[in-house]
Amino acid sequence: MANATLLREPPVTARGVRTRNRLIAAARVVFEREGYLDARLVDITKEAGLSTGSFYTYFASKEQVFAAVVEVTQNDLLHPGMGRVADEGDVHAIVEASIRAYLHACRRNARLLAVLEQVAHVDPEFRELERRRDDIFFRRNARAIADLQDRGLADAVLDPMLTSKALSAMVGRMAYSYFVGPLSERKSLSFDQLATGLARMWTNALRVPDSVRGQ
Repeated sequence: MANATLLREPPVTARGVRTRNRLIAAARVVFEREGYLDARLVDITKEAGLSTGSFYTYFASKEQVFAAVVEVTQNDLLHPGMGRVADEGDVHAIVEASIRAYLHACRRNARLLAVLEQVAHVDPEFRELERRRDDIFFRRNARAIADLQDRGLADAVLDPMLTSKALSAMVGRMAYSYFVGPLSERKSLSFDQLATGLARMWTNALRVPDSVRGQ
C-alpha cells in the first residue's frame, strides 16, 4: 500500500523484523498521543526502549516511520477478518458481516485514522496513500456488486464501479464520523444500529431481494 519512496526494504533477519515492529508499535503510541506534528523521534525511541541509532537503522525520518504505521493500519482496514456467516447464500448476512468487520477495524484504528486525516490534508504522499486504499475498496466492492448482478441478485442497471464508490464512501465516512467524531455520535446510535443500518442501506440500494435472506 505505501509509496516505495516512504518505506525502506524490510529487514531480512528475525531480530531485525522484531526491532522494526517494536519501533512501529512505539511510533503508533506516540503519534496517537501527540499527533504527527508534535511527535518527536526521541519520544518514539524512548517508548520503544531503543537507541536513536537503532531507529536510523530502519527509518530515515519521522515521515518514514509514520508511513510504516499507516501501512499496518491500512492492511487491517483492508483485511479485517469477516466473521463466519451461517448461510453462505444469505446476501444480507454477508453484507452485514463484512460491514461489521470493517467497523470493528475502524474502531481499533480510530485514533490513528484521525492523525492520518490531518496529515493527508497537507502532505500529498499520504493523501495518495488514502486514495490508493480507497481505490482497492472500490474495485473489490465493484467486483462483488457485478457478481450479484450476474447472479440476478442486484439491480442490473446499476454501474458497479459508480455504485461501489457511492456505497463505500457512505460506509467509510459514517464510520469515520462515528468513531473519530464527537462522543454524541456514539451516544445517539449503538454500534449494532450503525452496522445493521448501513448493511440495510447497502442491500436496499442494490435491490437485493428479501428472498435471499436466511431464515
